[in-house]
Amino acid sequence: MAEDSPNTVLTFRGERTTWIAPGTLNDLLELKMEYPSAPLVIGNTCLGLDMKFKDVSYPIIISPARILELFVVTNTNEGMFSFTLTSSICCNWLVKKLRLLDTKEITVDSLGGHIISRLPTSDLNPIFGVGNCKLNVASTEGTQQIPLNDHFLAGVPEAILKPEQVLISVFVPLSRKWEFVSAFRQAPRQQNAFAIVNAGMRVAFKEDTNTITDLSILYGGIGATVVSAKSCQQLIGRCWDEEMLDDAGRMIREEVSLLTAAPGGMVEYRKTLAISFLFKFYLDVLKQLKRRNPHRCPDISQKLLQVLEDFPLTMPHGTQSFKDVDSQQPLQDPVGRPIMHQSGIKHATGEAVFCDDMSVLAGELFLAVVTSSKPHARIISLDASEALASPGVVDVITAQDVPGDNGREEESLYAQDEVICVGQIVCAVAADSYARAKQATKKVKIVYEDMEPMIVTVQDALQHESFIGPEKKLEQGNVQLAFQSADQILEGEVHLGGQEHFYMETQSVRVIPKGEDMEMDIYVSSQDAAFTQEMVARTLGIPKNRITCHVKRVGGAFGGKTSKPGLLASVAAVAAQKTGRPIRFILERGDDMLITGGRHPLLGKYRVGFMNNGKIKAADIQLYINGGCTPDDSELVIEYALLKLENAYKIPNLRVRGRVCKTNLPSNTAFRGFGFPQGAFVTETWVSAVAAKCHLPPEKVRELNMYKTIDRTIHKQEFDPTNLIKCWETCMENSSYYSRKKAVDEFNQQSFWKKRGIAIIPMKFSVGFPKTFYHQAAALVQIYTDGSVLVAHGGVELGQGINTKMIQVASRELKIPMSYIHLDEMNTMTVPNTITTGGSTGADVNGRAVQNACQILMKRLEPIISQNPNGDWEEWINEAFIQSISLSATGYFRGYQADMDWEKGEGDIYPYFVFGAACSEVEIDCLTGAHKTTVFAGTWKIEGAFVQGLGLYTLEELKYSPEGVLYTRGPHQYKIASVSDIPEEFHVSLLTPTQNPKAIYSSKGLGEAGMFLGSSVFFAIAAAVAAARKERGLPLILAINSPATAEVIRMACEDQFTNLVWDDLHLVCKCLSRAPFPGSHICSKALD
Repeated sequence: MAEDSPNTVLTFRGERTTWIAPGTLNDLLELKMEYPSAPLVIGNTCLGLDMKFKDVSYPIIISPARILELFVVTNTNEGMFSFTLTSSICCNWLVKKLRLLDTKEITVDSLGGHIISRLPTSDLNPIFGVGNCKLNVASTEGTQQIPLNDHFLAGVPEAILKPEQVLISVFVPLSRKWEFVSAFRQAPRQQNAFAIVNAGMRVAFKEDTNTITDLSILYGGIGATVVSAKSCQQLIGRCWDEEMLDDAGRMIREEVSLLTAAPGGMVEYRKTLAISFLFKFYLDVLKQLKRRNPHRCPDISQKLLQVLEDFPLTMPHGTQSFKDVDSQQPLQDPVGRPIMHQSGIKHATGEAVFCDDMSVLAGELFLAVVTSSKPHARIISLDASEALASPGVVDVITAQDVPGDNGREEESLYAQDEVICVGQIVCAVAADSYARAKQATKKVKIVYEDMEPMIVTVQDALQHESFIGPEKKLEQGNVQLAFQSADQILEGEVHLGGQEHFYMETQSVRVIPKGEDMEMDIYVSSQDAAFTQEMVARTLGIPKNRITCHVKRVGGAFGGKTSKPGLLASVAAVAAQKTGRPIRFILERGDDMLITGGRHPLLGKYRVGFMNNGKIKAADIQLYINGGCTPDDSELVIEYALLKLENAYKIPNLRVRGRVCKTNLPSNTAFRGFGFPQGAFVTETWVSAVAAKCHLPPEKVRELNMYKTIDRTIHKQEFDPTNLIKCWETCMENSSYYSRKKAVDEFNQQSFWKKRGIAIIPMKFSVGFPKTFYHQAAALVQIYTDGSVLVAHGGVELGQGINTKMIQVASRELKIPMSYIHLDEMNTMTVPNTITTGGSTGADVNGRAVQNACQILMKRLEPIISQNPNGDWEEWINEAFIQSISLSATGYFRGYQADMDWEKGEGDIYPYFVFGAACSEVEIDCLTGAHKTTVFAGTWKIEGAFVQGLGLYTLEELKYSPEGVLYTRGPHQYKIASVSDIPEEFHVSLLTPTQNPKAIYSSKGLGEAGMFLGSSVFFAIAAAVAAARKERGLPLILAINSPATAEVIRMACEDQFTNLVWDDLHLVCKCLSRAPFPGSHICSKALD
């Protein structure tokens, strides 16, 4: 490589691509003349995605990032010249949209690249287009100016750059006095998401009048390109008034109705946004005209103008309230103190080692898998010859290479003869680099023959009676008799979409054969190392004692790394055994989402009998979850959903039934909350509906039906609801609920297009598993002669801080500072036969095991300490060693007694309950469906779980094709909650500590409980929607499907603009109940 001087042309040659970085503009133009088809790249945000996901190849890539002439902004009397690479735009409306489009990272994108890409969802091109901007382009043959207009944006050949031309600068003309420009966008979330629809709008008036002399409207997101609302040119010469607005709305409706190529579906919503943006523009211009000429323009009600104010991007703030430890507690005792995560600094600095951070060994191979493209088909043939002939490819592994068991409970490692979902692994390619392995997978040719039936949704499964396992049922009281005495009976159904785990570290495994006796070391990102060990051993047909699984840490799991790592590790182990070489198998995000499944989508049907005062007499509930193509943990999930469905309410006559639907989708699996977030959501839906039917405040109906005294749950387990009531009352008080609700009502009276809602939700969550053996745990504590202590336990560090907690336990029991104690890794050689880390019990049970081991050691040390009470820790340990006292001990915790008898419908299943309550206040934009959570107050330590729950109930959508192809495979299409979605005020308080004899040091498992409290945002949104519909004189919607995305919110707030789009008014109800499963939508088109 030549020396990097400013004028040097740098060239980097790879196997498939040559990267050239010129130092001057002349060099750039000459290179474009020589390589006219070579793309220009700055941040690689567009081409990189095409190369990775669409298999696009570029032999030559040119990077102009070193050309200084392209980093200049020049202001003139006519306007501004903004050069290609600058991101500093001197226009307020442009800067505003840039803040929403991207974050503050620099040098990762370019203005020129954004313009030239002409993306249909571009936020900037509609603004530049209506602003009459011009592109200054150059080649070796000279310069040219190209208007950035609708012809350019549509890709008309005569209006775009020639292959050898380069965009040099963009000319942005100054606005005239009676010219107004605005821009609008609506995205799946407020920040860092491509727009669903955006718009740039400009109007010019005859001086000192409201007579239109020019009008330009460009939309992104409603067609294959940014499109112009050309019909609105007919409005030139008209006055800017309501009559003009009505005509403009009809024109745009007719124009956008002709467009069917918009990526991502949501057709009615996109059309409604187009008209809603026009209305916002109308109000904005009217406001400015009024300001310039108050006598000529009519007054505008502030009730309408509030919708012009965008939700601000504010820094969230909040409080955490908890009781500090007793002043008499020794300073070195860390239990109960707020201790920083022991690996927190390493996580922040990037020093923490995860699976894929481990050094590559000599001869190590990389694995990439070929997955089924069909939901249900017979494999006719598989031809891997071309893949085997590819550079760097060592082998292709199929089901025939599995020496032992190829699957368990219908879930195969490698598909054989038949595939049962899109994303099922058919074969794997091992190569000397991941890029080569991935490239070779595209050369494997598989011929399929479609099979019937093809089942994708819960409705499909019900139609075909396709289920996994028998129906589960619980019942108390006399449901039928209670219905007869009820004042009212309500029937309905509600859908809850699925959710992707979206852990930061994707599924990862490294398998290292030791070279003798079939021994293997497996480094895996797993919650359940023992299950991974067992599955690999069974796959290879060898004893478990030949397999050692190592887990240093896991980069997030949320239940998604319980069963799936075992399957993936087995896939890699077969490759390692066949090749005799180490195998690294790291799933990319898209493959991870395609293969592994997530939270179970749910359909809940309910029939509820109640009195006119809101007292619920009886409920008959049916739940159906989409289990996917194999059992996995689905039967446990439906059991948990039924056991916990009642939430905080005493329903004297209650029947709950549940089925797992078998479909041709990847198997859904464990997820934080394990059925409770779905089941309790159904309950809160019908409790809210009862309140609405009785014309009572929801919080009053909740209080009326809540457990009040010591009682038994539906599965006959006794519990004391005292802390439930305390949580509810504390949350009411801390949130100032009634004063806030009064303020919400006042705001809604003063605002038509923006509405607020507030909701408070209680929670009763049972911790643990319904079998005793799930609660056992072991630990090994070793003291070295220098006094340092090494602790090993059966729990896995998932980011939740279990290792920090175990150090706290050991510190207290051994009476030494935390600095003396270290944890290395969890492995199946040190602590065998472990149980999965999940169910909010990891710290409880492993803490007991560590405590037991430490107590054994301290008992051995007691004689030495009593003989030398003034000695220090190091002296005691040295003396113990001299006296040949073992300084190593295994601790064990047998587990909590827990069992469930489904025949009798009863059991003392859970060791204890945790309680909470959450109050959320939201504001919605009725024209776009955007919402902002302004206040959250909760009684629990639940920040992370709450935000993940907020994503489940309001943001995260899994979208499938009718053939079961997952479209939302990555952060581009699938949006989890981000910083901008966190409540502006985030207040959390813990109740005064109470005794919990079932858990170590009276601790309580919090990992899952807070997830459900995110539903308080959903029900606050529902309240805001109800306020909007009430003001419009529309019938009440008793059940809104989850997630309450911007689309769902907007289409629920029916108005004249939605009516322009819908053929019939009754379609609003259809919009809210049509969502098939899994997810909230089945799309007929692939997403770009």
